[in-house]
Amino acid sequence: MSGRPTPHLPSQGAESGTAAPFYPRLGDLAADTARGGRVGVVVALPGEGAATYHLQPPGGGTPWSAPADASTLRPVPAKATHATLLVRDALYDHRARQGSMAILVHHEDGSSTEAVLVLTPPDMERLHSQTERILTERERSLGGAP
Repeated sequence: MSGRPTPHLPSQGAESGTAAPFYPRLGDLAADTARGGRVGVVVALPGEGAATYHLQPPGGGTPWSAPADASTLRPVPAKATHATLLVRDALYDHRARQGSMAILVHHEDGSSTEAVLVLTPPDMERLHSQTERILTERERSLGGAP
């Protein structure tokens, strides 16, 4: 054993294979599954003069309520803005016949998430061609040979 905590194990308090429950805070965006995934801003919390969550469309409009246990509410993830390569070796899986590269996905809220860019052989050829074109353009802009 590594001595590091493994919160996915039931003996350490989390149920195996489940994510932590989502309890939105005031001002959070939440998607309400009882309303077909409608997104709203949490404008009142249970216990603060309300028995339920109160939500309102982000641009204004008719508010609605959701159960106090937040069972129908889901987080609305921040949108990705761009991805950058991580400094790790690219891999090729002969069995799957695909390559992979580690990337860091940046989100508009300033957070980031590690992910893997999976490339099929045609994707790899296209990426090689596009990268070569970019490098040629860079050379031209630096005054190098065309």
